Amino acid sequence: MEKNYFAEKKYIDIDFSQNTFIKADYEDCSFKRCIFSDTILSETSFIDCTFDNCNLSLAIIKNTAFRNVQFKDCKMLGMNFSECNTFGLEIHLDNCNLNQSVFAKLNLKNTVFSNVSLHDVDFTESNLQFSVFNNCDFARAVFDNTNLEKTDFRTSINYQIHPEHNKINRARFSEEGLRGLLAHYNILVD
Repeated sequence: MEKNYFAEKKYIDIDFSQNTFIKADYEDCSFKRCIFSDTILSETSFIDCTFDNCNLSLAIIKNTAFRNVQFKDCKMLGMNFSECNTFGLEIHLDNCNLNQSVFAKLNLKNTVFSNVSLHDVDFTESNLQFSVFNNCDFARAVFDNTNLEKTDFRTSINYQIHPEHNKINRARFSEEGLRGLLAHYNILVD
């Protein structure tokens, strides 16, 4: 059975949690104010697509490909990116809520996260080398055996990163953020 293919299409104000989502390859498509919550997006490819002001919370993304995909002003709670197709994985996130999502064991090298809420997010064993976190909130986020070399956290808050359990060589932190590196040592910083 041949897979559907859609190119340069615009999808506006569609609730895919109530309407059938067609499993396909989507290239250079835009999704605006669409609802994908609890929608099965498995075995779908998004290439050079944009999601603007969409709700993708708890979407099923097993073997879903995201290649050069822009997410802007999106709600993406509880998404398990570690199940997606990792070949060519490239996402750009701006002003999104990714709380309770999973990025374990992913290569997210050079990824830019801007104004993203990352509460309770799991980055275990991920490669975040050279990534930039602009104004991100990491409350209760998990970093364990994560490669954070040359990653920029200077404008982010609420991270707790154990230096002995992660690679942090040449990572950048603000002076205020140093508490997040020392929290595991049970010392007080005044």
